[in-house]
Formats: sequence, C-alpha cells, structure tokens
Amino acid sequence: MSATANRTASHAVDLEEVTHRYGAATAVEDVTLSIRAGEIVALLGPSGCGKTTLLRVIAGFVRQTAGRVLVDGAGIDDLPANRRNVGIVFQNYALFPHMSVAENVAYGLRARGRGRDEVRSTVERFLDVVRLCELRDRLPRQLSGGQQQRVALARALAVEPSILLLDEPFSALDKGLRLDMQIEIKKLQRQFGLTAILVTHDQDEAMSVADRIAVMNKGRVEQFEASVAVYDRPATLFVNGFIGTTNLLGGRVSSCSNGWTTIALDVGAQIAVSTDRSFETGSRAVLSARPEQLALFPDAADDRWPVRVDMVVPLGPTSIYDLEMPGGQRIKLAERRIGAPTVDVGAIYCGLRPEARPALFDVTSEAARE
Repeated sequence: MSATANRTASHAVDLEEVTHRYGAATAVEDVTLSIRAGEIVALLGPSGCGKTTLLRVIAGFVRQTAGRVLVDGAGIDDLPANRRNVGIVFQNYALFPHMSVAENVAYGLRARGRGRDEVRSTVERFLDVVRLCELRDRLPRQLSGGQQQRVALARALAVEPSILLLDEPFSALDKGLRLDMQIEIKKLQRQFGLTAILVTHDQDEAMSVADRIAVMNKGRVEQFEASVAVYDRPATLFVNGFIGTTNLLGGRVSSCSNGWTTIALDVGAQIAVSTDRSFETGSRAVLSARPEQLALFPDAADDRWPVRVDMVVPLGPTSIYDLEMPGGQRIKLAERRIGAPTVDVGAIYCGLRPEARPALFDVTSEAARE
C-alpha cells in the first residue's frame, strides 16, 4: 500500500426503527443500529433474513417503508443513491466489461464531474493502493477473481465515500484468496478510517473482519455486539446456534438464585451455570455447551454424564470427539491435542471444563420469540 494514501474523515451511521415490506412480506422489521465512525460492522444471518435489503436501504437503492437513515446525525432518506456518497463493492464486482481497469476506477470520478488531471492522479493513487498499477490497461475478463475484487474496491474508494458498503464481497473467491482479501479490506478500511458495513452469511468472515456483528433473523436484529461477546454470550438460542458450533442439552431448572442457575440435565447430571437471566424453578431449559467447553473424565460425578466415544478425528492441533449420550443424542467435544488422542474409543464420562461459561436458555421464552 502506498504510504501517501490519505485518510478520509470517518462518519457515523444510525438506523432508526427501519422497516421495509415487499407487499405483504416484511423483509426488515424495526431495526435500530448505531454504527460508530471508523468501525466495520457485519450484518450476519441466513439467506432471506433481511441483511441485503438493509444494505440497499442504506445505499438508497430501496426506500424503506418506515424509519430513518442518518449519517452524522443528518437524515439522508430524501437523497437519491448517487448523492449519498456511498462506495459499494458488490458480490459479483459489477465491473464494466468493456472498460479497462483504469477506466473502471475512473468511472465514479468522471460521473461526479472531476477534472481530467484529478481523475488521472486519483486513479493512479488508488491503483497503487490496491497494487494493480501494472494491470491498468487490462479488461476485467483478463483478471483473476481477486484482481477483479481489488479493482472494485479501488473504484469504491476513489470517490472518497462517507460509507463503504460490502455486499458478500468474498463469496466468489476460493478459501485461500478469501482470507487474503479479508485481511486486505480490513487493512484498507483501517488505513482510510472508513466506516464500513459488510453483509455476509459466513460467521467466520464476520468474526474475523468486523468490529461488531449484528446477527439478523427474519428481518430483526437479535444481537449487536463485538464478535467475542456474540460467541461467548449469545443473547438468543438462534444466535447461539448460528454463531459457531454448539451442543444443546435439554433439562429442567432445579434452582435459581444469586446469579446461579442449576439445571438437571435429561442425561443425568446437575450443572450449575452463572447467568444474569432469571429462570423459574421446574421450567424446561436448554444448556448450550461449545465443543471446547467440554472435557472427558474417567470417573462419575454429579456434574458429569456417561458418554460413549465413537470416533476421534484429528484436526490440526485439535482432536474432535464424536460422543453418543444415553438416548442416542450425539455431541461433539474439542480437545487441544499434543501427540495421540488422550482417550480411546469406548465408555467414559463427560462434563464441563472448570473455566467453561456455557449459555442457558429458557425453552418457553425462546419458543415465544418465533
């Protein structure tokens, strides 16, 4: 990257009770988000959850049914898309096939009426930023996927946007190149001090790139926090299942007081969980334990339950255990591996690691959310 590339002023984005309907179908429902200046936020969720619609509302391609979009406290809802000063990198890059690399980067500048000398110098600067100066005369079809993405990124950055919008920008790339481009975009976002909003369905991508993640489901935001908080302290059962891998263990609450809830698992163990939620004694609940929060033990105890180790799969420095519990339910356990697996296939006991902080969810309240 060029050391002379200028930083732009950062801008805050606020969404206030944004709702959008397509006929009778609600795509986005009452979404309120405050995105800080200079941060990158991921809109994460499954297909059809409303994340792309929300991005199109911010860009001005869709006029929302209700609510407001503000940049630095000023509403932009009445501005057409071409006056919102938003840079966009699309999933398919949307390069003009008949234009060279340099012409593609120059397009937005010329559309804004910039002078010839300014256009030329700006194009050169941003081609240098994305390391494509030597390919300036090539057509898009003569470029690799990663090179095309860098052209699209240079085109978006060249107009010095207030906000950078990224619509599934890595989905067309292979795994190795995808990671390289994630790092590249994050470096550029930091270098220019941009406020960026990334739409993705890939949880790993969201957690590696974004400062904060808004997890969406059925048009609503279920949690909006830093990636570590979303993973470690999921607000809902949906978020818990969508972010990372987890094991769900059913049971019934036996006590709840002083910030601790004890659940009697159906598989025969009593587990005490630290929680800031209140649970009614006797109610059904679900304990969510990540694979890395579980451990295997040779002996029985009140907070352990019997399992059968069916298979051990080495995965780099980790061993993944496939376990069968009484009743046939299967769970996964992850253990840091040094040498051979420490437990053979067969009967053993499973429990929580001492440092584990699993999540606990009330079955009734979670069902009511659906």
